[in-house]
Amino acid sequence: MAHQVFNWQINRKMDYWYNEARPKRQIAYIFDINKCIACQTCTLACKTTWTSGKGQDAMLWNNVETKPFGFYPTAWDVRLLDMLGAQSWGEDEYEGKTIFESAPAGERVLGFRPEDEDYSHPNLGEDEISAPINSGMHIKGLQEQWMFYLARICNHCTYPSCLASCPRGAIYKRPEDGIVLIDQKNCRGHRECIRGCPYKKTFFNDVAGVSEKCIGCYPKIESGRQPQCVTSCIGKIRMQGFINTPENARADNPMDYLVHIRKIALPLYPQFGLEPNVYYIPPLHVSRKFMHMMFGPGVDKAIEVYRTAKDDPELLAALLLFGASERTIHTFAARDGMTLGFDEKGAEVARAPIKEPVYIRPYFDEAREVYRHNTP
Repeated sequence: MAHQVFNWQINRKMDYWYNEARPKRQIAYIFDINKCIACQTCTLACKTTWTSGKGQDAMLWNNVETKPFGFYPTAWDVRLLDMLGAQSWGEDEYEGKTIFESAPAGERVLGFRPEDEDYSHPNLGEDEISAPINSGMHIKGLQEQWMFYLARICNHCTYPSCLASCPRGAIYKRPEDGIVLIDQKNCRGHRECIRGCPYKKTFFNDVAGVSEKCIGCYPKIESGRQPQCVTSCIGKIRMQGFINTPENARADNPMDYLVHIRKIALPLYPQFGLEPNVYYIPPLHVSRKFMHMMFGPGVDKAIEVYRTAKDDPELLAALLLFGASERTIHTFAARDGMTLGFDEKGAEVARAPIKEPVYIRPYFDEAREVYRHNTP
């Protein structure tokens, strides 16, 4: 029996299998797509830490795919978008149906289960670009070519469809931090969670006969540290923290500041209805129609604000905290030209200049009586 719950990302109540039960605090991530170079360091860090065992060969709890033609598993999003059909947004409210509201009679969630072959091409579409058919892409219209890298992990959703789909009740959301986990003692390998997750971030271990998924690196979270995929990112595109609902947003919380206050970080496919807790700063150079489909109607405003960062010390201070510390940053401040990050107890764990100083050395060094020359 469906219950009515409020989803702030679509700004309305919706049907969900269980009552609304938000955790004491909700883990969240922000990824800046503009800085991702698809080096796959995050993928390898996750793989070697958590999924190097038997039956986990095709498991990529973290992956980076090239959009618009890359998918893992194959066509994970376009197939569901096709099943969901044409939907629409109002000015600030989703007017279409979520995957819970579109579920066929007798089912809890609209979804599908990928074939085994769909997990055989993790680099599908890698570095392939998109351009209008008649753009003359090799001669003119070069500005119309685009692609971008989309890093993906489990969204640890507020309304997880994997949890709603499981007939065994083996999936649960931790009340202390909102991390979604699978109780493998209760799992019987029905794979309904795989069918139900629109992001296809639950996987089946055919050796153990159970489903497995990203655990949010909860041993690190419990000790106040950020997950492996975050701390290993050489591009510093990621930050993990804890997010509040919009009405409880705090300006000194970097997650709240970037998501709720400045609104430059957006959820992936909010129209699915899961209220996912991984947020993306959308790429500047990509087709706006494509961005609206992926991240909703807030894209234009997000890009407009992001472009002002170089002239906005507070916004720049928040963005410079990405990759600045292994510790989870709970609050931040901009002071005396520096960005400061603090842990849960208020101890300083990150410090960086908001603008790097520039030193121009004279061509002739009078003290040493030598000339400086450029070197190859």
